[in-house]
Amino acid sequence: MESYHAVLEAIAAAPGDGVLAMIINVEGSAYQKEGTCMWIGANGETVGLLSGGCLEEAVAACVRDALASREAAAVSFDLRNEDDLTWGQGAGCNGLVRVWLEPVTDGTKPLWLALKRALDRGEHVLMARSLSNRHEPPFFQSETGERFGSGRMPRPEWTEWLRDAPLFRGWNGSYEADGEEFYVQHFWPKPRLVMFGAGPDAPPLAAAAKAAGFSVTVSDWRPAFCQKAHVPDADRWVVGFPHETVPALRLNERDFVIVMTHQFERDRELVSLLADKPLAYLGVLGPRRRTDRLFPSGSAPPFVRSPVGLSIGARSPHEIAISITAELISVLRGHGTEADR
Repeated sequence: MESYHAVLEAIAAAPGDGVLAMIINVEGSAYQKEGTCMWIGANGETVGLLSGGCLEEAVAACVRDALASREAAAVSFDLRNEDDLTWGQGAGCNGLVRVWLEPVTDGTKPLWLALKRALDRGEHVLMARSLSNRHEPPFFQSETGERFGSGRMPRPEWTEWLRDAPLFRGWNGSYEADGEEFYVQHFWPKPRLVMFGAGPDAPPLAAAAKAAGFSVTVSDWRPAFCQKAHVPDADRWVVGFPHETVPALRLNERDFVIVMTHQFERDRELVSLLADKPLAYLGVLGPRRRTDRLFPSGSAPPFVRSPVGLSIGARSPHEIAISITAELISVLRGHGTEADR
């Protein structure tokens, strides 16, 4: 899961103030990259990690000052030294990490809750935060045009980056414009995985995908299988036959779909309804020869993933679930492609 989803949930549930710590720049190598977030509540609660454990204690110490002053600040941590003469105590990660500390108080919490609501609605949001003027709140704009936070007008490049960002990606980082330094970040809603088929192999896949940050929907025509008791890690259970459920789910180009009913005619009906949808991912469980037979032409289109999952020699349902989830992550991250602004 992108760290900001868990952080926003923590902010929504927090009883008091806290600090949102966000990596805004990395020089060299580091465990996490720009955009990674962590929540540190005034009550000591923490959610998320900025590193593998070598940064968190030092960040927490800096948070106390940010909470006391209620002023945002940038702090840098040098992980490049391997001796014990620096604060890093020999972390040796070969990176310089710059972290922005954003106090979240009664006055600013509504901004982060508005961001959470936009993400929950399935909207992509761009944040631009002035690092030169730490007293000015961040500026947010969603893909629907909603703006909140700072009252400033958006710079032309912000609108361009929001519009042109590759799906589930986009450049996060700091830059200068007209003598002012900004940090820009893309916030994306959770990707949705729709699993058609709630057989015995559905629960481990739902669990693995949920742990990886997907919102999981399970659809099946059998109520005894398509329910929380059988697939407890799903977020939604949609009972019905394919001709009923496919239109109702309003599938789009951000959705990941897997056909796994283990019934040939049902799978054939599903692929006939799904093949023309502009999906991010369409996979069919089973050998390629079987998948080819599902299509009238006798050959599955190149965009159909079959057999689903990365080739890791998986055998058991849990191993297969891991291989499928790994492939979903690879597609989600645009593995092998260049992510532009």
